[in-house]
Amino acid sequence: MLTEKLNYDLPAELIAQQPALNRSQSRLLVLERKTSEITDSRFSDIGQYLKVGDCLVLNDTKVLPARFYARKQSGGKLEGLFLKQQDDLWEVMLKGAAKVKLREKIHLKSITGEDYCYAEVIDKTNEGKCVLRIEQESPTEEILEKIGFAPVPPYIKRDAGLIQAERDKKHYQTVYARNAGAVAAPTAGLHWTKELLKKLEGNGINIAHITLHVGEGTFKLISKETVEEHKIHQEQFGIDERNAEIINTTKKKGGRIVAVGTTSVRVLETAGPGGQVRAVNGTTQLFILPGHRFEMVDIMITNFHLPRSTLLALVASFAGLETILKAYKHAIEKRYRFYSYGDAMLII
Repeated sequence: MLTEKLNYDLPAELIAQQPALNRSQSRLLVLERKTSEITDSRFSDIGQYLKVGDCLVLNDTKVLPARFYARKQSGGKLEGLFLKQQDDLWEVMLKGAAKVKLREKIHLKSITGEDYCYAEVIDKTNEGKCVLRIEQESPTEEILEKIGFAPVPPYIKRDAGLIQAERDKKHYQTVYARNAGAVAAPTAGLHWTKELLKKLEGNGINIAHITLHVGEGTFKLISKETVEEHKIHQEQFGIDERNAEIINTTKKKGGRIVAVGTTSVRVLETAGPGGQVRAVNGTTQLFILPGHRFEMVDIMITNFHLPRSTLLALVASFAGLETILKAYKHAIEKRYRFYSYGDAMLII
């Protein structure tokens, strides 16, 4: 498929820069796949479209405060994104990587702007990635709490301001996050409140948790002429025995599997060949393209995605490209808010 088919024009003012004041009061576009019918609703009313015995599948990954600031000893400013660690080595994306040299020591700055600790540049790889040796014996999560900001995506404009940073740490995290490891949020989960989940559970909706640690590759747009040429990112995931049983029992009893977000979709379709999920920990590099046969997912809850993205390709695979682009056109005309802090879509 030509990548250009995943393109659409979005007015810049529709890119949400702040979350909804009340998570579940964001807008909800309901799309019926078979008829292409569109209904405008509110996320708090999502229960109207679910049935007793359905199962919500939530990605409980916890977003690390992975964005940080640093400086060269000469004073030059640097901005980084923590990706992963091995012992005392961090792999990071470093804006301004071309300015640093191998074996150079840089200062990692605390969230209040003071020098916190040194890091030595051990290696420089492609696409702005660097390997740093951290000269601080504290655990990585503890260091990130001292130096890190919420890793909101580049289209959300942020500086090092502390008031906004505290807001983002709270709002760029689902209310059910518990397994730390993501460097981007599973954004379809940002609309849920504990009260709404409790209400739905009381109304007979099953809830299952899976984990997929969202990586930086989720933001990488497709640059190739055809979608199939793109090499998709790899992400770690896990499903335990208890939650696999909840999902499989729902299927056996005729309930619908409601994937909350594209991350949950990737896990379910990776771990559920044949229509039954396995309890498993591993990595997925599943690239869902038009023509994919969905074996686990019956309903999808998702945000509005960037043009030329793998995530737009995924939702187009589920609902049909023409139907999705029609829904996006409607959302733009109705002034829905787009992307990570934006509104939601329910595809049934």
